[in-house]
Amino acid sequence: MKAYIFPGQGAQFPGMGLDLYEKSDLAKELFEKANDILGFSITDIMFEGSAEDLKQTKVTQPAIFLHSVILAKTLGHNFKADMVAGHSLGEFSALVATSGLNFEDGLKLVSQRALAMQKACELQPSTMAAVLGLDDDIVEKVCAMTEGVVVAANYNCPGQLVISGEIDAVNKACETLKEEGARRALVLPVGGAFHSPLMEPAKEELANAIENTSFNAPSCPIYQNVTASAVTDENEIKANLISQLTAPVRWTQSVQQMVEDGATHFIEVGPGKVLQGLVKKIYREAEVSSAVFELNA
Repeated sequence: MKAYIFPGQGAQFPGMGLDLYEKSDLAKELFEKANDILGFSITDIMFEGSAEDLKQTKVTQPAIFLHSVILAKTLGHNFKADMVAGHSLGEFSALVATSGLNFEDGLKLVSQRALAMQKACELQPSTMAAVLGLDDDIVEKVCAMTEGVVVAANYNCPGQLVISGEIDAVNKACETLKEEGARRALVLPVGGAFHSPLMEPAKEELANAIENTSFNAPSCPIYQNVTASAVTDENEIKANLISQLTAPVRWTQSVQQMVEDGATHFIEVGPGKVLQGLVKKIYREAEVSSAVFELNA
């Protein structure tokens, strides 16, 4: 069975999407539509901007979403998903690719999500750190006993967990985790504490936008970050998308469940190959590849 997977923040690169724009009339039409919806030329930044330009929150999330969704749309009949999943932001891309959300609504929600997260980051200085080489339960215990807000945020693969929270609490947790034998506990260059309780203001803002958006049942099950299980019910999908901002991304558990449910081939749709690497660390026997648009395929 084929599982299509959609990347999240951090997968962006200068020039992303330009090949699609130049090769496909459908892609060109969707990119131009995106410029109109967003009210600025995101294509100029994606195609010609620097890595620094692409780091702006209002740009990063819509850019990755657009690259993934437009690539999926240009695949046409070659997009044959038995199941899908997205890493954080990628969940919105997965829903649009499987008709759970339409293109316009998906882009508007992603843009609102990015701005709401940016606002939440500005309310309180916060950060994230990657922890390598420790079992999840040790990381969870250290977070629980550290003073202040610090939680497990991204279960990326066995031995790779990202923690998130207040700057002092994250720094203290990193020191303790190194003492516990972590190979690395490295603070990441991010704007704030994503997937932690500090995103509560963004969650409230996004909840309102999601509740007022029409969703459909996707064309195949989506394995959502919050539950790491197959979901097809629109109301459940909405609730999980809202919870996702303050809850951890259970990527390891999602991939394990997809494998258990029959996935053998994981196809990454969008910029980069980060998720393929994680899938191989979770399930070595998996076949992984990147989705590629071929003219007249």
